[in-house]
Amino acid sequence: MQTLKHTGLGLFLLALGSFIALLFLTQYEVSEASLARIRPVLAPDQQAGVLEKLEELKGKTYSFKFSYVAKVKKQIAAYNEEMAARWGLSQEALEEYVQAALQQAQTVEGQLAFTPEGREAVQNLLPEHLRQPALQKTAWMVEAGRRFRSQEDLANNLRREIAYVGSQAAAQKQVAAYQLKDYLFAIVKATSKGIFWRHPYLFFWLIIGLGALGALMYIYPKFFDGLPGIKHNGIFHRSATSVGLVGILTGAFLISFYILLYFYHYYIAEWIALVDPVSQWLRGEDASRWFMYGFLYTVAILVMGVRMFAKYRHSNYHKIRTASVMFFQTAFAFLIPQLLYQLNLPEQDLKNIWPLDYTFFFRIEEFTATQIGTFMLVWGIVLVLVGVPFLTYFFGKRWYCSWVCGCGGLAETLGDPYRQLSSKTLRSWKIERWLIHSVLVFAVLMTGLVLYTYFTQRATLLGLNSYDVRSVYGFAIGSVFAGVIGTGFYPLMGNRMWCRFGCPLAAYLGIVQRFKSRFRITTNGGQCISCGNCSTYCEMGIDVRWYAQRGQNIVRASCVGCGVCAAVCPRGVLALENGPNTGQSRMNEVYGPAFVDAGGEE
Repeated sequence: MQTLKHTGLGLFLLALGSFIALLFLTQYEVSEASLARIRPVLAPDQQAGVLEKLEELKGKTYSFKFSYVAKVKKQIAAYNEEMAARWGLSQEALEEYVQAALQQAQTVEGQLAFTPEGREAVQNLLPEHLRQPALQKTAWMVEAGRRFRSQEDLANNLRREIAYVGSQAAAQKQVAAYQLKDYLFAIVKATSKGIFWRHPYLFFWLIIGLGALGALMYIYPKFFDGLPGIKHNGIFHRSATSVGLVGILTGAFLISFYILLYFYHYYIAEWIALVDPVSQWLRGEDASRWFMYGFLYTVAILVMGVRMFAKYRHSNYHKIRTASVMFFQTAFAFLIPQLLYQLNLPEQDLKNIWPLDYTFFFRIEEFTATQIGTFMLVWGIVLVLVGVPFLTYFFGKRWYCSWVCGCGGLAETLGDPYRQLSSKTLRSWKIERWLIHSVLVFAVLMTGLVLYTYFTQRATLLGLNSYDVRSVYGFAIGSVFAGVIGTGFYPLMGNRMWCRFGCPLAAYLGIVQRFKSRFRITTNGGQCISCGNCSTYCEMGIDVRWYAQRGQNIVRASCVGCGVCAAVCPRGVLALENGPNTGQSRMNEVYGPAFVDAGGEE
């Protein structure tokens, strides 16, 4: 068995090394064929100009990705400058227009008036394509009775409005910031060449297949590792699970992966293309970064789920909940959205609930375009308003956080080796309560602004622009907190950083669980030997031992009901139960009040 285990570890490390090396095995060359592949990705009115700039890179092979991407960015920047010069308005032309307009202004009772006739007299100073937009933008300035305090006041208003018209005209032709990353990815992928690009199927099996096989070979001996039961021997002496060098390197890899995925995916074109065979099979097109992420996410849960079966093979509760998260991730989060895409229906993870799915209300128009989409919209709203409080009342938040949720599924499988790293301090608990409920408030306010914009067609309310607010939320919470920190910090600060400190749905579930739920962890304090296993392995940072020593039931908003505290207890002190919360401990229920009042002496 040891040989099998070591062989599996070697195969996994070989696959991981190949996965990383893949990013450095590519060369880049612009050719007519690659330009033809790039053309469909570009906006129609940008195709000719952008491709013309890329043609300047023809005739040379680039071996270093960063320098090649820098050159492509430079070419696109040059294209944008040309568009600004051709379709925008230079500073000199703007000043000429403003000075001419000032000469046309009339003095009325000591103030200046800009008349329609005066504006018409200077229109020819603007390029033809800017004249009509300028008329619309300055319409308020020529209204009857409109006055300006001074020439400077009139000039400043004219500069602002006409400059805006020019910048908007140029922006319509330029490559926008939101387009740039997708263009760079398409260009990098289309111009790539090398052994990987000639044999993508081979590398898929050598990296993904071999990596999964190696991990399973490493896990398999755990099924026969002595008697069934949890074995955490030496967990704080291993570099990988005690924030040692291996753990730090693992964390650095995960953090880097998420930063590249969210913000610089054009640098990982090889990783995305690695799953093109699967995407072609399921979607009929090449993979996007989100398909790649979803696929790897699902594979990680499935492989590490097998590890959970081995580790907790003595516990039906853990085997069933592990099977549950594996099923929901594979079926609901990964396969069903691909089927919906093939049917030209909205891709929706039907188990993903607002406010965790913070983009849900961004897509109202997409949902209401079809009957099935309308059902998805209604289903999502019913889940929020009825499903969450109803199920949480009967089962606590564990029904979602430990049995259904994709974030929880990854934390309970891939993150299980790191659960002991969560902070149990009172300070952490205080930070947790303030932070997670602040994110919930942020999500509610952001969604309120989105709905306000949808129903009123106005983007601004009380000085807050709904598009800016949702962008800030998406960057700070959706990307940095949930991804970079939430998963990247597994080997550094435990596997439930996001669930504990940032998930707005966990906050909502927790409020219901804390004040109106039948779920609690009961304690038999008379049997507690204060070993501390329960607190050590609580991934949510709850000091379970404190409650057990006092014989108090545990009803905490943060508890996800994973059940590990009860599983690691050597004396059977803890039990996960659903029932009316009487405020009494299980010790009281088992032995009776008289026994407890007597201090446990008969």
